[in-house]
This record gives sequence, structure tokens and C-alpha cells, in this order.
Amino acid sequence: MTTFDILREARAAWPALQAADTNKKNNALNAMADALIKHTDAILAANDLDMDAARGHITDVMLDRLRLTPERVAGMARGIREVAALPDPVGAVIAHVERPNGLVIERTRVAMGVIAIIYESRPNVTSDAAALALKAGSACVLRGGKEAFRSANAIVDALQAGLAKVGLPARLVQLVQDTSRQSSADLMTAVGLVDLLIPRGGAGLIKAVTENAKVPCIQTGTGICHVYVDAAADQAMALDIIENAKTSRPSVCNAEEVLLVHKDVADEFLPKLKARLVDERAAKGLPPVELRVDERAAKVIPGTPAGDKDFDTEFLDYILAVGVVDSAEEAVAHIAKHSTGHSEAVVSRDQRVLDLFARAVDSAAVYLNCSTRFTDGGEFGLGCEMGISTQKLHARGPMGLEELTTYKYIVRGNGQIR
Repeated sequence: MTTFDILREARAAWPALQAADTNKKNNALNAMADALIKHTDAILAANDLDMDAARGHITDVMLDRLRLTPERVAGMARGIREVAALPDPVGAVIAHVERPNGLVIERTRVAMGVIAIIYESRPNVTSDAAALALKAGSACVLRGGKEAFRSANAIVDALQAGLAKVGLPARLVQLVQDTSRQSSADLMTAVGLVDLLIPRGGAGLIKAVTENAKVPCIQTGTGICHVYVDAAADQAMALDIIENAKTSRPSVCNAEEVLLVHKDVADEFLPKLKARLVDERAAKGLPPVELRVDERAAKVIPGTPAGDKDFDTEFLDYILAVGVVDSAEEAVAHIAKHSTGHSEAVVSRDQRVLDLFARAVDSAAVYLNCSTRFTDGGEFGLGCEMGISTQKLHARGPMGLEELTTYKYIVRGNGQIR
């Protein structure tokens, strides 16, 4: 079946979802979660094949993104149930206006229609995306990466079984079978069949979609996330935040990639940083972080000399670019030049610096004395997420249910004419 055939089937299935009320959608989501648990063995067997094929071709960090375990499958099911428990955005009245002529105008949330997602080697995105799209009233067409194809296929089989159990068309959730670049190109150009295209992956994927898409799309993903340690920082807090932001899961887009340190505390703080991220981790048998230091940081601690591109790279690995700045204002300017607009953090006890950072840093999420790792739909109370939007229209930051809807105006009258 071609990609266009799959899209036509999704659009043909959509009216059944439009006719479903909130209870039916929630029942479908819970049935999908049940089916994931029931199909755990098949999903893990498919994932084992993906893992075997990927070993030696991708890094250990990226292998961890690909890996599924019983706990991770259970977490996927739990995420679907959390979406089911959220308020239904479809039909919500955003604004209500009564005009002098008696017209009542309501701006009302409605479903997009068919949402297509292009994503890479994270199998859990398959269930997250399907659950969010369904609750938001849309059919979902998934195009995963070839590394995770078997896993995604097994997950979609389970989700379709859940849909069928409650009497909704299985074709509301589909996986594109072609993993070549052509299928991505087909989704980008499927005018009239795709109402919204969401690329979720690395810089290359985002660039390809934004340059070639003829359908509406939202950019997500690439995260060159910064942490700035101010002269007035609580240094113990800063070390905890940096270790969490860099090492808790370095392969995700909200992981820290760049550290900026104020010159007044660099001599004191940077040796503590090296001890925490390099020496102590190595002593514990954990992967040490490679510090790529600029000229000023290199005068304080040993590390790999930072190259021209190191402050503009999403490493997705145990690598951290480290620089020294003269002021909070210089840190803000550095972020403006090098950030991808995802997530940035400042550690300081100076309220002026915190206010400056909150006001002047133009990213989707700005953190004051906490880790960038919280940029996540679940952590923001949105259930799971469709991705992190780094653009400003029409969604920004973690994309939950509301961001997957559009709106229309419903105007009620009693014979008024203009």
C-alpha cells in the first residue's frame, strides 16, 4: 500500500472519529493501552530485532533511545491512560461574544483532520502521537525511522486492535510501510490529504521538512540547550542541575549541550564541574562527560579544545561545550546567537539576573534555577506530547492536546442579515 493510499484510508476513517463523543474516545484510548500490555511480548520481540540490526551502526546512547523494556511498554500504556484522563479539547469554546445585533459568536476548538508525524528511532513516539491525535479528534499517520520499523509496526498492530475492540476504524492509526525518503517526500506534498505535518527528529529532518513541505507543518526537536551559571549562583544547586540536564538522558532534545559560567566564579566552579561530571562519574563506572572547553575555560580545567562548531552542535551524547562569559548580558547574547530556541536555564540568587533571563531569552522554555529536562508534555501536565515546538506559530513548547486542534467560528442568530 502506497503512502497516498494510507492517507486516503485515514481520511476516509476520520468521520467515524468526528462522530465519537468523549466517552467513546476515552474508551478507545484505554483499550489501546490494554492492547499494548497484552501485546508486550510481540512488541519486545520486534524491538529485539531492531536492536540487533542497529548494533554497530549507532551509538550506545542512541541504542538506548531505541530500546524497549517491559517497564517502557508499561510506561507507554500509562501515558495513553493519562491522555484519556485529560479534558477533551474538541468542542471547547475559546471565546464567546454577543453582538449588539443579537448574534452570538463562539470560537470553538475543532479537530485538525489527518495529522502526519515523521519521527526517528524512538518507538514510544508511536503510541504517544497516536493517543494525542486520537483524543484531539484526528486520524494519525506515522512515518517512523527504519531503525525502529519493526517495533513501531508491532506497536501500531496493538493500537489498531484496541480501536477495533471499541468499534472504531483501525485505519485511524496507521504506519507508513515505506521507510525510504520517498515516503517522507510524499507526506510533505500530500496537499488535501494531510492537514498538519509534524517532523520530530534531528536538524537534518527538520531542515528537509521546512524546505520542502507544501502542507502545513510545525517544527519540533533540535535542542541546543544552555545552562548559565551566574556569579551569584548556588554552586551546589548548579552542579545538581547541570548533571541532571546533561547526563540523566543525553539523547533527548531537552538535554543540556552548552554550559556558560560567569568569569567571577569560573576558577572556583569549573574544577567542581570536572570533578562531578568527569572524575566522580568515571570512579562510579558511569560514562564521564567529555568537556569541550573554550580558551578561557581551558586555563582553569583540562578538556578537549572546543572547535568552531561545538557551541552550535546538538551532541545527544556525553559531551558538553563549556565557555566563560563576562556577564549575564553576555550569556544572553551568546544564547541568542547559538540557541535553537528550545530550552535554556539560569542558576542565580540575583533577582535582577533571573528577571533579565526570563525577559530577554527568546526560547520556548526558560528555566530559573531548575533543569532543562522538564521540557516535556508529561512534566508540564499535558499527558504525553507530540513534540517540542521551537517555532512561534501556531504552537510553542511541548505540544499537547490543545496544540493539535484548530478552531472555527460558530455564529448563532435569529434571522439577522447585513
